[in-house]
Amino acid sequence: MKIALTIVQLILSVALVCIVMFQQGRTQGLGAIAGAGDTFLSKNKSKSLDATLAKLTTVIAAVFIIVTLVLNLNILG
Repeated sequence: MKIALTIVQLILSVALVCIVMFQQGRTQGLGAIAGAGDTFLSKNKSKSLDATLAKLTTVIAAVFIIVTLVLNLNILG
């Protein structure tokens, strides 16, 4: 069981890194020069994808923390 949870933890860590890398930065589009290229449609498209990725990041991080605690607290015996 411990080996299976370790494999799950490895998969979760890789998924967490990939999802965070796909997210856009919070400061993107700020400033006088970059603001001209932003349109209403481009903001809404990225916002829906970013919102989904943010929720997915929260869920995967929570599961990762739980699996880490289970592995380190020797709950499995």
